[in-house]
Amino acid sequence: MRVALLRGPDPDHLDIPHEGETFRIVLRRRPTARRLTLRVSSATGEVVMTLPARTSLATAQTFALGHGGWIAARLARMPVRVAFAVGSILPLRGIDHRIVHRGETGGLTRIESQDGEAVISVACALPHLPRRVADFLEREARRDLAEAVRLYTEKLGQAPKRITVRDTRSRWGSCTARGELNFSWRLILAPPLVLDYLVAHEMAHLREMNHSARFWTLVGSLCPHVEEAERWLKRNGAGLHRFG
Repeated sequence: MRVALLRGPDPDHLDIPHEGETFRIVLRRRPTARRLTLRVSSATGEVVMTLPARTSLATAQTFALGHGGWIAARLARMPVRVAFAVGSILPLRGIDHRIVHRGETGGLTRIESQDGEAVISVACALPHLPRRVADFLEREARRDLAEAVRLYTEKLGQAPKRITVRDTRSRWGSCTARGELNFSWRLILAPPLVLDYLVAHEMAHLREMNHSARFWTLVGSLCPHVEEAERWLKRNGAGLHRFG
């Protein structure tokens, strides 16, 4: 199937038809790129094409059309998204919790047990429920991260300048040259040992801003479950982005 050739400045995306579907492909031109590449983000499902500086849009369109089956297969393997909605099940510290709505009023979102089942109980107008759940998860993450940082500050004898919690996509945690730590709130969805390890990892960067053997020796001396946490993240980390 042919699509109309695009003229003028690069668009920010292409819409590519394939077997009754249309795939939106984000375009990113990179002077350092040597060939056309396609990737599907495991975090968001976004399809991205990278173009070398001199590659024409006509060539990019032809390339994308020829890879429609590959894109469809990759998207089909993406984990099913789970909305923050009444009845949804999401992991909190690695344990499944069901979202329930207890009415329009009643105070803060909280963890409860109903008939032996762990639930996240939300009191608000229904349209606000997704935001309330997201805010609750971020607060829980901030609390657990702050406690882990406190413990590792005692072990390391060195404290970060600041802690920032966001919904990062490319990294679970990072440490800047200024000694500021950044973490994803989605770590609260993983088993506690994973959050603990990520904090130990980034705290170790306060002393070793590298991934040398000396850095890994330091991490191992701080945290007893490095390998277990790394394995969990490799197998399950991308799936944490399907919630919300």
